[in-house]
Amino acid sequence: MNIRNARLLAGALTCSLATSVAAVAADTHQHAASEHAGLALDHGHKWATDAPLHQAMTAIRTALAARHEAIHHGSLSAADFQALGSELEAQVASIVANCRLEPAADANLHLIIARLLAGAAAMQGHSGTAPAAGAVQAIEALNDYGRYFDHPGWQPLG
Repeated sequence: MNIRNARLLAGALTCSLATSVAAVAADTHQHAASEHAGLALDHGHKWATDAPLHQAMTAIRTALAARHEAIHHGSLSAADFQALGSELEAQVASIVANCRLEPAADANLHLIIARLLAGAAAMQGHSGTAPAAGAVQAIEALNDYGRYFDHPGWQPLG
């Protein structure tokens, strides 16, 4: 993970004051391959969200959807993967800067953010993971966001 990703993740983790949240998010980032690790619903319901989160997650979804076919066909260039990873990092930075969720929702969001950042790092060649696998990881994190967070009109990526 590069320094920028580490700073973004650190910022995301400090958004909530609970130290246990930071420990869970850090552990999840280290084991990002495990599906749905630690994610939970709010007593059977999706977590409440806010407008800044809607905007950033919609932008992430739009960016991934625009390149979805090329990712799965193996035709996205290295430069395009790097640009996509940078775009995801910028949107995550926006989420971190505008974090206004209640602590339990925020804790779950940290798990999603950690996986988005790991995917972005892979897309930019900053990890041992192939860029396409990083994009798939980001898509899976995005789809988990839709499963666990109340975002009206949200559609998962296939």
